[in-house]
Amino acid sequence: MPRKSPLVIGHRGAPGYRPEHSRSSYELALAMGVDAVEPDVVATSDGVLVLRHENEISGTTNVSGHPEFADRRTTKKIDGVSLTGWFTEDFTWAELSTLRCRERLPKIRRSSASFDDTQPILRLTDLLALIRQGSVEYGREIGIVLEIKHATYFERLGLDLAPLIERDLRAHGWADGELPLVIEAFESTVLARLRSTGLAASFIYLIEAAGKPFDLVTSMGKTAPAYADAVTPGGLDRLVGEVDGISVNKRMLLAPGATIVADAHARGLRVFTWTCRPENAFLSARFRSSGGKAAFGDYEAEWAAIARAGVDGVFVDHPDLGVAFFRS
Repeated sequence: MPRKSPLVIGHRGAPGYRPEHSRSSYELALAMGVDAVEPDVVATSDGVLVLRHENEISGTTNVSGHPEFADRRTTKKIDGVSLTGWFTEDFTWAELSTLRCRERLPKIRRSSASFDDTQPILRLTDLLALIRQGSVEYGREIGIVLEIKHATYFERLGLDLAPLIERDLRAHGWADGELPLVIEAFESTVLARLRSTGLAASFIYLIEAAGKPFDLVTSMGKTAPAYADAVTPGGLDRLVGEVDGISVNKRMLLAPGATIVADAHARGLRVFTWTCRPENAFLSARFRSSGGKAAFGDYEAEWAAIARAGVDGVFVDHPDLGVAFFRS
């Protein structure tokens, strides 16, 4: 019996072609046939959930060109890392709505960068409406894989993301399972809180190839377990009943002798992986070609190894390539 193809998820839309999290990025992903799209959500000072890769927005918007916001530039420590720039939590939605999206990787994705400064930032509610409209327009069920960014950090600021997410999902008809809803985070505590609300969603624990979850570091200090502990047999045992699956850095699947997918499936857990990209800059060394970081390498060979692992979902930056490959 042939193996079922993994879900093809448009990672921040179609950022291989348009600035990530822009309206045209998501519209293109839907048109290219993805099963779902994946936004990252962060908050404004007045509690509006907006779509940005990070709460620091100097690299993904034209904020640096707005002299009225020059005094907002600052340095903060986000999940233990010092960053300098402009942060969503220091702006109201009305202020952020005056900014425009920019390509985050302009040296690698020059074509996408040609769309800089043409599109406003989206709210989560804007995307929920766009997906619902796309499901009707294209005659297929399209889902959302909603990633929560920096939940512990925002909670410390008095901007608890969990109730804000529940608010928007319930208000816009995404709480009852009418369309596929997946909620994911690198912090298991916020997933547990949202799971307890009764939202009709699957909950996926994001796992880095290195480091420790910031929520556990905050509560446990040096004794906090590493991400790597979560994909051991014992770690997976502890996740059963807490989440519906895991989403791992693709490097973890491509490591020699990796058994993560089989181990998780044996426990009834789904496995997603991120991120399938064709450019040399993102491929494992053995799959790179000549031509520099922006050139496409032998991405099909890397993706074939990921497919053979038996994953349930893949995040892609070029949805047309992902749909063509993983559904072939």
